[in-house]
Amino acid sequence: MTDVVTVQAHAKVNLFLRVLARESSGFHSLETLFALLELHDTLTVERQSEGITIDVEGADTGPPEQNLAYRAAELVLDATGRRFGVRIRLIKRIPVQAGLGGGSSDGAAALHAANALADNAVPRPEILQFAARLGSDVPFLASGAALALGWGRGERLLRLPSPRPSPALVAVPHEGVATKDAYELLDAWQSREERRGSVVFDAAAFDSWGGIGRLGGNDFENPVFGVRPEFRELFERMAETRPLLVRLSGSGSAIVAIYKTEAERDAAAEIVGERGRALIRTAMRAQPAPAPIVGTSPQT
Repeated sequence: MTDVVTVQAHAKVNLFLRVLARESSGFHSLETLFALLELHDTLTVERQSEGITIDVEGADTGPPEQNLAYRAAELVLDATGRRFGVRIRLIKRIPVQAGLGGGSSDGAAALHAANALADNAVPRPEILQFAARLGSDVPFLASGAALALGWGRGERLLRLPSPRPSPALVAVPHEGVATKDAYELLDAWQSREERRGSVVFDAAAFDSWGGIGRLGGNDFENPVFGVRPEFRELFERMAETRPLLVRLSGSGSAIVAIYKTEAERDAAAEIVGERGRALIRTAMRAQPAPAPIVGTSPQT
């Protein structure tokens, strides 16, 4: 019987994002392109006799019961009859409140890890249903795709082959953007906008990062940049380094640029500088996250 599982929880970026009508549930419908970064958190989930405990290293993620990894494990344990408990050890590398899906990725990883400890008793379709209950980004991050079109609240996905794993630079301003605040800004902004036309996706556009960059932007960019001019300045500074594409990810605050070579990415990092932001040198991930690494519990 497996006693401990380790999973990489990769960050995501939105390479375009359109926010559509507000649904009767109160949530906005989205149209977006999800992609994975090599940047990742690490979860080690260990069997214990009962209950759920979580230890986080690297960032303050708030009360344990609100952590998506905790909630994900709870869903799996409830579905399998609470035959055991789990201890979650989470090493945070993905910045919080940055639009990189760190909490969502931790939740997706915990679903798979807890299920592995339960001998995969929960069928994959049900795991993906749990993911949709946890949040808009979690289904993609639990799906095993490296690139996918998403609709609705992110629960409807079309897996796509990913272009080659090119270098990426992630700039994260020291001050984040709360998702609730970003949506309030967006609602006020869109009330002044004319209705937008339809978008036709040409399959060939997804063959390269440059082609993807021409598909459109992120609807959060204008409203967020309108109240945070330092974010706009950072975006424009990164755009001047001639990346294949540059985009605000999710509702912000991270800005992601993709380059042809590591040398171009590293030169861009020197130009952009770290004043007022953190810079993360990473790469786009062309393959899905690896399967959980299983083993026996360490002796204590």
